[in-house]
Amino acid sequence: MISEPELEGGAPYATVEVLTEERERERTPRPPRGRTPWLWAVGGAVVASAVWGAGLYAYGLGRSEPEVDLGGYEEVDDLCVLAELKGMSAVLGERVGDATNPDLDDPALQRRSCTVTFGEDEREQSVNITYTLHKLTDPGPEFAALAKGFDLMEPIGGVGEQAFFGDAGEDGGALRVLDGQAVLELDVYRSHYETEDGEIVQRGAPDLSGVDVPLTQDALALMAALKK
Repeated sequence: MISEPELEGGAPYATVEVLTEERERERTPRPPRGRTPWLWAVGGAVVASAVWGAGLYAYGLGRSEPEVDLGGYEEVDDLCVLAELKGMSAVLGERVGDATNPDLDDPALQRRSCTVTFGEDEREQSVNITYTLHKLTDPGPEFAALAKGFDLMEPIGGVGEQAFFGDAGEDGGALRVLDGQAVLELDVYRSHYETEDGEIVQRGAPDLSGVDVPLTQDALALMAALKK
């Protein structure tokens, strides 16, 4: 609602001059303000992060994985050549053949396996050997658990750091040995074959009870050969 003085041409507003001064001040350029402190903090953090990252990168370039002590064990080309198996030959008869199984070569480990055959015809019997050399990690913490997982429950003393045997009675058994970074497996199980008439016939030695003794002897001889 317009008041009477305004209608009569008097000064309509007492604050006109004040408003004009404020507008003038708004038109006048303001001097530059100082940088906000938190921007300095962010900038310092970015620089520090870059320096830290560069330091880590330089550290990584000069860093190398520590070498694992293999305890004298070496990589091998042909496991069958080193595995003489004289103990098993005394039980199974003359050694008549070898077969090298697929190999594994990796920076982390090397694995070699071999199947040695003794006897002929119905007396034919095989011994399987696997040698694994762990070049980066320690197989020790999980060795016993894996052995039990394969039903190798009988501890064998005097062979490597740990050794377990799985006894299958007259049908044979398996030996698993840990020595430092090396794991050695030897097993022999009486095999069977089927005749033309469909009859299942046992093959190999008639009784493999007590096979842990010759397997242990052959394991010790093979461990020594693997260190040469």
